[in-house]
Amino acid sequence: MRTPAAPTRVRVLVVEDDATIGRHLDTGLRGNNYLPTWSRTGAGALTEAERAPYEAVLLDLGLPDMDGLDVARRLRARFPGLLIVILTARTDDIDVIAGLDAGADDYLVKPFSLTVLLARLRAHLRRHTLASPEEEPIRLGDLLIDTAARRCTLHGREVSLRAKEFELLATLARRAGSAVSRETLMAEVWDENWFGPTKTLDVTMATLRRRLSEAADRSPSPSLLPLITTLRGHGYRLETTQPNHPPRTS
Repeated sequence: MRTPAAPTRVRVLVVEDDATIGRHLDTGLRGNNYLPTWSRTGAGALTEAERAPYEAVLLDLGLPDMDGLDVARRLRARFPGLLIVILTARTDDIDVIAGLDAGADDYLVKPFSLTVLLARLRAHLRRHTLASPEEEPIRLGDLLIDTAARRCTLHGREVSLRAKEFELLATLARRAGSAVSRETLMAEVWDENWFGPTKTLDVTMATLRRRLSEAADRSPSPSLLPLITTLRGHGYRLETTQPNHPPRTS
């Protein structure tokens, strides 16, 4: 039975050198209202990404011409809003973390079912496109989180965040001062049907904290930033704003 179709004809770049898997993905995506383009090499995928606009990339790590991690880094640098889902046979923790840190939004370990892949795609794309236009921007000290525009600014200056980093921050900001469990964050930021390890949350949280800290370091004046506290065995809490920089002296 066909799974629920994509809401629109979403363009997906499939980067996979295995002929059997590539054909399976191409056929499955076409049968579910997506518009896939299949590339068997990293160089070909980078060229194709420049040629046409894509909403999502399904990226194998074991490519014949270059490491998939390098492809992910270059795609993320060139297209910050692009959804990147890594498809990998590598199961070691370090490989998964490296993939997420290279810029991927999600990963699936081979072998995986088409049903699970389609569910993940729908969940990610829904979160990419369905920000509520009525939601007021959230101000936390000098940080402004505009969920409708999907923008985060500090002292009016843009803070560059990847899609999942922004969604993680916005989810915590909506509950500022309250404890938010890991399960809630995984369900709301990733997938309500998520199963398996949650290292993707840990990696995304680490990069979010780093990007906020770097933005504060670049700020010309002392910044009030919300502090994200780790609640061991439970999750995280976004605290009231605290000074990130000490007062400057002349």
